[in-house]
Amino acid sequence: MNSRLDTLQAAILRAKLPHLVGWNAARRAVAARYDELLAGENRIQMPGVDARAEHVFHLYVVRIEDRNRVRQLMNDQGVGAGIHYPVPVHEQPAFLSLGCAPDDLPHASRAAREVLSLPIYPEISDEQVKRVAQTLIEAVRA
Repeated sequence: MNSRLDTLQAAILRAKLPHLVGWNAARRAVAARYDELLAGENRIQMPGVDARAEHVFHLYVVRIEDRNRVRQLMNDQGVGAGIHYPVPVHEQPAFLSLGCAPDDLPHASRAAREVLSLPIYPEISDEQVKRVAQTLIEAVRA
C-alpha cells in the first residue's frame, strides 16, 4: 500500500511533530502515576514494560476479571474506560478459515475478556488520574 498525506493533513502533522517527544514523555509520566496509584491492588494487572524498550503509552491497558462489570461501574461514575481489542486475532472474521477455536489460544482469548483501557493523554491532570485510579479500585473491590 502506498499512502500519501494530502496537503492539509501534512500541514497539521508538521505543526504537531515538534510536540511529539514532550507528549510521549507526558504519557509515560501519566502511566507511571497510574502504576503508583494502582500498586498493591492484586486484582488489577498493570501493563509491563520491557526494560530494554521505551513505551509511549498510546493506551494504558490493565487486565481485570469481570471487566464488563467494572467498566460499567466506572462509566456510571463518569469515568470513561474502553475496550480496544475485544476480539482476539484468531477469532477475527479474516482468520476464521484457519479453523482456530477460542480454546486453541487460551491466553489471547482470556486477555480479550480482561483488557480495559484507562484514560491517558498528555494533558490529563493528576487529579483526573487519581479519580480514574480510585474509581477503578472501588469498582474492582465492589
